[in-house]
Amino acid sequence: MLALREEVMPLDPLVRVVDLRKYFSVRGSFTKKVRAVDGVSLEIMPGETLGIVGESGCGKTTLGKTVLRLYEPTSGKIFFEGKDIVKLRGSQLKEFRRNAQMVFQDPHTSLNPRLTIAETLLEPLREHGFDVGDAESYLAKELEKVGLSSEHLYRYPHELSGGQKQRVAILRAILLKPKLVVLDEPTSSLDVSVQAQILELLKSLQRLYNLTYMFISHDIAVVKYMSDRMAVMYLGKLVELGDSNSLFTNPLHPYSLMLISSVPVPDPKTARARQKVKPHGEPPSPINPPSGCRFHPRCPHVMDVCKTREPPLEEVSAGRRVACWLYIKH
Repeated sequence: MLALREEVMPLDPLVRVVDLRKYFSVRGSFTKKVRAVDGVSLEIMPGETLGIVGESGCGKTTLGKTVLRLYEPTSGKIFFEGKDIVKLRGSQLKEFRRNAQMVFQDPHTSLNPRLTIAETLLEPLREHGFDVGDAESYLAKELEKVGLSSEHLYRYPHELSGGQKQRVAILRAILLKPKLVVLDEPTSSLDVSVQAQILELLKSLQRLYNLTYMFISHDIAVVKYMSDRMAVMYLGKLVELGDSNSLFTNPLHPYSLMLISSVPVPDPKTARARQKVKPHGEPPSPINPPSGCRFHPRCPHVMDVCKTREPPLEEVSAGRRVACWLYIKH
């Protein structure tokens, strides 16, 4: 008797962002806008980690906060499990916030200094109506999952180290059993010796709870280590998107190559052999971005078309998208 082969259905994206824009008004001007996120489209699959990488000021954090609706989008759509969350209000929005949490960059400012760790952790549970029974016993067990113990429950944030504070912030984000966690540079404010421990903790928690991550960082080596796929941002736009390993070993966009070539390599032979890209000048202002490709004033491969026409983010190979006229027919 032949066994029936189970057909594997493709997963639907947990998050789908379509032409998302977030502009901020410039103080003292009625017309000028900071185009922090300017036409971003991407998908995040259940259980994966999508890394968002780019220089400071490129719009990474704004993108993460807008996806969670901590910032209201200027335009565009954000689908979470197929629902456009831009339209959600009231109890539906509250339910989305339970399922989508954020870990902020600086644990020194993300924790309320007037609340004990127990009060900090109980606050979201009470807000969303979670009945945990004996709160002290429950929180003590949960603290063990992030490398802390019950003795930390009644301490205040100033009594903890930076790494301990970030562990509390991570636990606060996952206590509600969310499906999506946006991690905004979660290790950048920590000592190097602690950074690796926090990254390993995030990986173990992802396996334990089947979490989906959006991992934001300016450190492309960290993003490569943490992410399944990587999206490179420049001046509010995505310029390249693909599998982390292939993008890191074979970047296509000149800006991606610039970022990767700036990563220190301990082996001098490898460092000498690696292709280098030295861009010209500084990033333009997001208030008045260049016409055409936004990277063209700094690009060593600039062509006439780059100065006048903005390249679309197109698929150039399986799972690999790039916004560059070097790879797109024009």
